[in-house]
Amino acid sequence: MDAARADTYHAPPMAPQEADQPAPRRRRAIYLLPNLLTTGCLFSGFYAIVAAIDGNFERAGMGVFIAMLFDGLDGRVARLTRTESAFGKEYDSLADMVSFGVAPAIVSYQWGVARIAEYGRAWGRFGWLAAFFYAVAAALRLARFNTRVGTADKRYFEGLPSPSAAALVSGFVWASTEWREPGLAGLIIAFTVTAIAGALMVSPFSYPSFKNFDLARPVRFAWMVVAVLVFIFIAGDPSRALLLSFGSYALWAPCAWVWRRLRRHTQAHGAHSA
Repeated sequence: MDAARADTYHAPPMAPQEADQPAPRRRRAIYLLPNLLTTGCLFSGFYAIVAAIDGNFERAGMGVFIAMLFDGLDGRVARLTRTESAFGKEYDSLADMVSFGVAPAIVSYQWGVARIAEYGRAWGRFGWLAAFFYAVAAALRLARFNTRVGTADKRYFEGLPSPSAAALVSGFVWASTEWREPGLAGLIIAFTVTAIAGALMVSPFSYPSFKNFDLARPVRFAWMVVAVLVFIFIAGDPSRALLLSFGSYALWAPCAWVWRRLRRHTQAHGAHSA
């Protein structure tokens, strides 16, 4: 009798509350404000590409720098308003690839490849390969950043950030628009700068991120005067001022690395002599 009951035993029915409870749904909504700023970054990068194709390199350079402003705002706004999301991070990464990877490469390519090709096919090949290397380096830089964002030191970037590399390339082209005929030397310098910017993006050099800088913290009055002087310096000659600023930032890490190596070598040589 017990065996028969065991064979015919069924699990008790679910409680009405459990049976009627709907399955959890995923939220499909996205946050508007930070993603609008990311769209502004993407639009500015796309505008830089179109302006470069049309031969207006001054506007192309401006487009890249405006994209940098939007890129700096979207993350800060998302953190301040607590609207960070996985969608926003992925969208921001794709916008960065267009604005700071593809756009500067095309700006550099459009400005110099057609001219440098006049000096021979080898020089023309060097030009477009340098632009392609920059685009690939930007993609690798962004992929490395995304995979290490959880474990990396927030105070430093590994490799030159792609917006700074884009500012270096676009700033050089923008500042060089006054050259009627840059000549072979000027074109070689332009594509060398493009290749160096790409190499610095995938380098192991550490660059300060300035993420710990608190804009809401009170500062001395002298710093306000310095900020005003910086604005005046940039407004006087925007292209050259921005090129000088981001060029100094790009060269800071390699120069610091060389200085540390020389210092260690000098100390080791002094200890050995003693």
